[in-house]
Formats: sequence, C-alpha cells, structure tokens
Amino acid sequence: MHAMHGVVPGTHTAPPGALPQLPGGEVALIGLAALAVVMIPFLWPLAEHFSVMAHEGAHAVTGSLLGSSPLGVVLKADATGGTFFPPSMRGPRAVTTAAIGYLGPSLFGLFAAKLIETGRIVAVLEVAIILLVLLLFLIRKSFGIVSVPAAIALLALSMRYSHDGLEEVIVYGMTWLLLLSGVRVAVADGARASDAQVLSASTHLPRLLWALLWLGGTLLAVAIGGKWLILKS
Repeated sequence: MHAMHGVVPGTHTAPPGALPQLPGGEVALIGLAALAVVMIPFLWPLAEHFSVMAHEGAHAVTGSLLGSSPLGVVLKADATGGTFFPPSMRGPRAVTTAAIGYLGPSLFGLFAAKLIETGRIVAVLEVAIILLVLLLFLIRKSFGIVSVPAAIALLALSMRYSHDGLEEVIVYGMTWLLLLSGVRVAVADGARASDAQVLSASTHLPRLLWALLWLGGTLLAVAIGGKWLILKS
C-alpha cells in the first residue's frame, strides 16, 4: 500500500484500498480522453453498453430499495434495455424508479468519484464488480448474458494485473466515462426516451420536463464529480 501524501507515519491509518490520487492535470487529461470516447461515433459503442448497465442497474437498485424486487433485466446488443417489475409497482415508487434510470450512470460516477477523493481506488473496482454480479443474477435471456460477464472479467483482470499506476488510470477513466456518458445519453435520447413516455403517462407532466431534469442532473454530476476528481481535499 502506498503512503498517503501529508500523513505522518504512526498518527493516521490509511483507509483500506487507499492509493495515491493522481495529479489534477493527469486527471483532466484522462477526462478529455473519456470525453473523446463518449463523443467520437466509432468509440462510443464501446462505452455505451457499460452505460446501459448502469442505467438498468439504477432502476433495479431503486426498485429494490423501495420494496419491489425486479423480475428481470434485459440488455440488448444495440445498447438498449429494460427492467421489469411486478404489476404492484405503482404510484410514487414506480415514478421514482422510472425517473432514476437516466441519472444512473451519473450517480454511480459520483459515488466512484467520492471513493477516489478519499483514496479508495481499489474499492471502486470492488463495488463495481459486486454490483455487476448482482445484475447478472437478474439478466434474462439477452445480450446481457455476454456483456455483463465480459465487464466483470475486464474489471477483475484490471484488479489482478494492473500495476504501477495503471489501476488508478483505469478507475479514473471508468469514473469519467460514467459521468460523461450520463450527459451523452440524456442529450441523445431527450424527450424521445421511453422512460420519459412512461413518466409523462403516469404523472401527466410533459416529456420535455423529464428530459430537462435528466440533463440538468447529469451536468451537475459532472461538475461535482469533476471537482472531487481534480481538486484535492
């Protein structure tokens, strides 16, 4: 375990999985690289599947926390998906669960950024693997049977074989991708999103309002997460 900068030996104990934070300039460069992946058409599909896992995973986690266990999750090869709940999922629970999907990548990105801010680099990978394993148990027959295990394997290999700063770069990159892909998908789908249609039908609020809420939330997440990643506490 690397020593934490500014900590006097014998006076503080670094948190489990603590690794040094990267300099702000390097973090910004990783963010620019992630932005290129999100914006360049032939690179985006590589990250899009990761984003849809976070989207549907957010539906599943929220529904579970609100007392309605998901029946299953479908992840398709075209990077679309769906999360299915019992018919009893209605009212505010259904609205909250439907609304959270487009904020899912951003919220997971914020959580990862906060862990990074405290030096818990390894914990980011560990939590990501645990969440993906839980998602795998919900996957119905679909492309997710392939994509989710592939993502788990990729993260596990990163933990096992990354050395000399590479692990940190991978985690920072993954976090930036989550934060930025949230904005990318919110802009691309907008009021046409199926979640916006569902929410408009159940709340009688216009689709555009939900699209604007998602866009505002994802942009705010980039601002907050970027500050946590680049600026030192």
